[in-house]
Amino acid sequence: MKTVTLSRVLGYVRGGEHTAQQEEILDTMREWARGHQRRIDHQGIDWGLTVPEALEHLIMGRADAEGASVGYAYYAALMAVLECTGSDPVDMGVYSKPSTFFGLMDEELRSLGVPTDLLPTSYLFADFPDLLPYPVPSPTDGYPAIGYLPLAKAKAVADAYKAVLDRMDHRFSHDAGLLADKLDVEHEEWQTALKYGHTMDMLVFCVQG
Repeated sequence: MKTVTLSRVLGYVRGGEHTAQQEEILDTMREWARGHQRRIDHQGIDWGLTVPEALEHLIMGRADAEGASVGYAYYAALMAVLECTGSDPVDMGVYSKPSTFFGLMDEELRSLGVPTDLLPTSYLFADFPDLLPYPVPSPTDGYPAIGYLPLAKAKAVADAYKAVLDRMDHRFSHDAGLLADKLDVEHEEWQTALKYGHTMDMLVFCVQG
């Protein structure tokens, strides 16, 4: 999980001119992309598009390469953008089948009256690339999933989970409590940051498969 300013992220991936400061950040993104590509090459993986190439496409404001696996490169390139424009990452935990686990948690929370737009999959698996001004091919197996939640909504999610924790199935209550605690912290830090003129407004989640 990272906090980002959505307008800042979009400023790097919609084409057009960039400021000198943005160009410096872009150089850092390119280095991140090259490093990621070296790891991909070491594994003998070929996506039909390299991560540095995909990043240049995003910077130009497009994601129109064709091929069954190009979505992996585009999502890796988007992670380069997020890594270099967002906060330090917060580890949310390890799950063997995250979509299955949080799908079942959805059902449990829904049965206890938590609204659909506050359920875990509504933000963990919301598709951040949908916020870009052009379509981005998705990875064929759905991972990594890059979800998002507006910071203005974090407290509502945390409060909804805490209100039903004592009635939740024990299989989910611990993880729901952890989510609530982390979102509470993010809300408090966001409120403090606003007082000092910071503009971060979005939580972004990267769920690896």
